[in-house]
Amino acid sequence: MRARLNPQSLPRLPDAVARPAYERGRVTPGIVHLGIGAFHRAHQAAVTDLAMAVSGDLSWGIVGVSLRSPDTRDALAPQHGLYTLALRDAGADGQPREQLRVIGSLLEVLVAPENPGAVLERIAHPQIRIVSLTVTEKGYSLEPATGQLRWDDPDIRHDLAHPARPRSAIGMLARGLALRRERGLGPLTLLSCDNLHANGDTLRRLVLAYALLQDAGLAAWIDGNCTFPNSMVDRIVPRTREEDCARVSERLGVDDAWPVVGESYLNWVIEDRFAAGRPAWDAAAGVSFVRRAAPYERLKLRMVNGPHSAFAYLGAMLGLRTNSEAAATPALRGYVDDMLRLEVAPTLRGVPQATLDEYRQRFLARVANPALPHLTQQIAMDGSQKVPQRLLAVIRDRLRRGEDFSRLALAVAAWLHYLRGRDEQGQAYAIQDPLAGALEELLARADAAAASASPGRAAHRRALVLAGYKPVFGNLAGQPAFVDALAEHLERLRTLGVLGTLAALERDAAEQPAPAD
Repeated sequence: MRARLNPQSLPRLPDAVARPAYERGRVTPGIVHLGIGAFHRAHQAAVTDLAMAVSGDLSWGIVGVSLRSPDTRDALAPQHGLYTLALRDAGADGQPREQLRVIGSLLEVLVAPENPGAVLERIAHPQIRIVSLTVTEKGYSLEPATGQLRWDDPDIRHDLAHPARPRSAIGMLARGLALRRERGLGPLTLLSCDNLHANGDTLRRLVLAYALLQDAGLAAWIDGNCTFPNSMVDRIVPRTREEDCARVSERLGVDDAWPVVGESYLNWVIEDRFAAGRPAWDAAAGVSFVRRAAPYERLKLRMVNGPHSAFAYLGAMLGLRTNSEAAATPALRGYVDDMLRLEVAPTLRGVPQATLDEYRQRFLARVANPALPHLTQQIAMDGSQKVPQRLLAVIRDRLRRGEDFSRLALAVAAWLHYLRGRDEQGQAYAIQDPLAGALEELLARADAAAASASPGRAAHRRALVLAGYKPVFGNLAGQPAFVDALAEHLERLRTLGVLGTLAALERDAAEQPAPAD
């Protein structure tokens, strides 16, 4: 039986495995991170590890917080927070190349449901200067179409009634900040690293709205003492599989219960607005501090996240397991390439065309990486939270200018078609979405409306009901061009399947008159 990865086993690791280049016993906590999943451990924790090694400032250790499951704590506690980051890319010969690095910046993991008070005490500790988050879009308890706090969210309602035992990220932050205020502690930076439009501004709006309902003085204190930088993170990080654990452990010569796998590419852009200092994160390649993150965020949401979702929904319906398989399907790759080139890129005004072309080509190469199997079902999760900012925002831009958005509309139709829970091979799958129950009822109402309509109007009636779901679509139900495009694509997906729909879309494009010079 192999030994476990831990501080004592570090000196015995193979020379090719990088390890913390600092005295780990001297590291003190400076960051509390909510949402201690693979994405955080593959970017922020890894970059913090490097920043401490380069700068020598060891006051930025991370206290991780799991908001739901104890799995990460249980796996990493025996390893004293150590874990391996495995960066995988395909070589010129198509074979995977893998670099291993043991990360030492994670000091402990708390499980919020077991002891919310311990989490609050960490947020309110004098040494903590940054609280960061990767809780996914659904973790912000917001309505996707408006970006406002959902006061009917069960966790928010619980936290308002029981503020000392919060369940939601927003409730936890507000209570932790209230304790800091009561104790006369200094300012704090709250840093969202999630794929949200204006994530820092959004987090600020939600926290202030929640705090204001409880205590106007607290809201004023937060407004005067806390900063909320916007940021954008781009790195593909699939879910760790059993075979990843086995492969990494074999290479280490010791067992790592929960390594993280990701691509070597990293682009992390952060607004340099920190209330109480920050690590030297820009010591890492691919990390930069800027005055405004909005242009970078917009580029990533539209040129990476949107097409990721399109690949996932259409690929999943074809029965494809990973996005790399989807990207290797010529009809799918060609469709996504055209969507980016013809419909998405023109909305990114001010970005040079050469930059957009390079960005598009690099994205297609990254998603096709066979060494990094990113599951279509993983990417397809929580579509109600993702589709509005990844796809609907771009459609609105195209609609305002009277420009074609047929490929974008197909991606939205693919999500709605995916929600039926069965692929084209007849295999059923579960829908994982915070609005899953409401979406199931929505589909039933749409089918009933179609069944009661005349044959020639059935598809339109179905689309009209679906587009009328305001938590996701907002006012798009009032846009006839959008409803018509959605109706056509949904009917084609239902009758022709994915490949038939893509072929029909290509025929439509070929029949369009060439634009005037």
